[in-house]
This record gives sequence, structure tokens and C-alpha cells, in this order.
Amino acid sequence: MNSLDFQLFVSSGGSKMKEEELVNKLLKEHEEFRKAKELHSGLARQLDEMEQKSHLTPQDEIDIKILKKKKLAFKDQMEKILLQYR
Repeated sequence: MNSLDFQLFVSSGGSKMKEEELVNKLLKEHEEFRKAKELHSGLARQLDEMEQKSHLTPQDEIDIKILKKKKLAFKDQMEKILLQYR
């Protein structure tokens, strides 16, 4: 379970299986949810790569903050969609 899945599970207060089933269903059937998840995952990979650097420039630090805000926006978008289907 990745951190997003865990956070969704914890925030839902429901069973892990039901939440996982809902996420999988939305990934297959809901274009907006699928795109948000793909973009969120892509930003997570970019952040991981940037944070692996041994030295961060001031611009790197700014870029990381921007990426984190974008990633959070996609997470919020997915959560709003999930709330509609819970």
C-alpha cells in the first residue's frame, strides 16, 4: 500500500478492501480520477529523484516546493472524487 492509498484508507474510516476496490474501479471507469492519479504518481517520482540529489540548489528547493503543492492538488482532486462515490 503506497502512502496515498494508506492516507485514503485512514481518512475513509472504512475497510481497506472496500477502499482499494473503489480506487481500482475509479481508475478503470473515471477518466478524471485516472488522470489525477497518473499525474500525482509522476510528480511523486519527480520528487523522489530530486530529493535523491546530494546537494540541492536554492532553485531545486523552490522546484520541490512547487512539485509538492501540485502533487497535493492532485491528491485533493482524487479525494473529492472518492467522496462522491463513498
